[in-house]
Amino acid sequence: MSQFRTEEDTLGPVQIPQEALWGPQTERSRNNFPTGQFMPLAIIRALLNIKKAAAQANLELNQIDEAKGKLIIEAIDQLLVLPDDDLRKDFPLKVYQTGSGTQTNMNTNEVVANLAKRLNPDVTVLPNDDVNKGQSSNDVYPTAMNIVAVEALDQLLPAVQHLIDELKAKQEQYWHVVKVGRTHLQDATPLTFGQEVSGYVAALEHDRDYLKQLQPTLLELAIGGTAVGTGLNAAPGMPEKIAEKVSVVYGHEFTVKTNKFFGLANHSGLNVVHGALKTLAADMFKIAQDVRFLASGPRAGYGELNIPANEPGSSIMPGKVNPTQAEAVTMASLRVFGNDTVVSMAASQGNFEMNVYKPVIIDAFLESADLLTGTITGFADKMIAGLTVNDARMKELLDNSLMTVTALSPYIGYHDAAKIAQAADKAGSTLKEAALKSGKVTEEQYDEWMDMLKMTNVDKQD
Repeated sequence: MSQFRTEEDTLGPVQIPQEALWGPQTERSRNNFPTGQFMPLAIIRALLNIKKAAAQANLELNQIDEAKGKLIIEAIDQLLVLPDDDLRKDFPLKVYQTGSGTQTNMNTNEVVANLAKRLNPDVTVLPNDDVNKGQSSNDVYPTAMNIVAVEALDQLLPAVQHLIDELKAKQEQYWHVVKVGRTHLQDATPLTFGQEVSGYVAALEHDRDYLKQLQPTLLELAIGGTAVGTGLNAAPGMPEKIAEKVSVVYGHEFTVKTNKFFGLANHSGLNVVHGALKTLAADMFKIAQDVRFLASGPRAGYGELNIPANEPGSSIMPGKVNPTQAEAVTMASLRVFGNDTVVSMAASQGNFEMNVYKPVIIDAFLESADLLTGTITGFADKMIAGLTVNDARMKELLDNSLMTVTALSPYIGYHDAAKIAQAADKAGSTLKEAALKSGKVTEEQYDEWMDMLKMTNVDKQD
């Protein structure tokens, strides 16, 4: 038996691997665009669900032969239950192809049509006329983009909440543990570690809320716009039925009540939501940086925090422990920053009636969401959950700090307080020694005014 079969498209005959479910347009793309990563399977599954919803809508609207419509649905159902590795075999195309995603749309149409033919050779199901009926790549692909972006946020948001919960536990545990504050990388007035962590919590709660507030913009679907936004060849009522059906599948209330010319030419929703992903990445970078620096040491660094030893830290230095979870999340954050540039630039290229950077936009978006979901989960479980404080080191650094002199300012004035701090620094003495030597403060006054916990106002915040 020949290893290939011959099929034709509008450009002529094409040799296709005998057992492949795809057709000539997929084969052309497979050979013309071999570079880069594969099209995300989330997009493939979304396209299949859209095609299924379209077939159901066309049946309900009497737009397609009943046998063909049911066969399309049966074929898609068989594909949707396949595990990822098996599904990938029939969807071999890369991200870097036509900027509309047309070839991946046709890959989907061809696979469904050919599988339908195997299921029932007596019924002819055509990729363009039947599986793609009432649709265009130009409205189907951006519809899939928004659907998978919503899915990605559904995975990310619980990960963010999980980290918030782990940090809140540390906030409560160490609410009254006083430590030196730092601004400009210099000593500042005291705060508690619980207060410091509460800042991390608040940042992440804001990021979570930004994402939740912005997620609804992704519920607007371009389906029904067909080629240029006019809806040519789509039956009245078909887009609404598709939106209803995919809403059931994905558990979100998708809508087609949006300007279709906008839906094809612009990806503002993905752009603005990715901006929130970038903001989350920026806050994660800052939090991870703080934790790994406060845990630096154990003998020659800040040494205020103890981090879990998840794996050996060095191939040559025995016993070394590195902040690897912080390193992973900060590297992921950098990738998100880069992806945000890609998404922003690509979203600006909505020339005339269609943006032609669609595959790279959604690939970058999904990578960012996936990286943040995974590294935030790891950071929560493998670093924050096992984090403890080094009380002795915190007390040592606090006792040696000069900026607690700020508490004396209301009593002796800023100028004289500054002189005390400068004298202590110059002499290498404690702040108390310099204060008593200045004659501005008695020992009894010093001990009363220099209450470290009181300086934090933590009891007012309980």
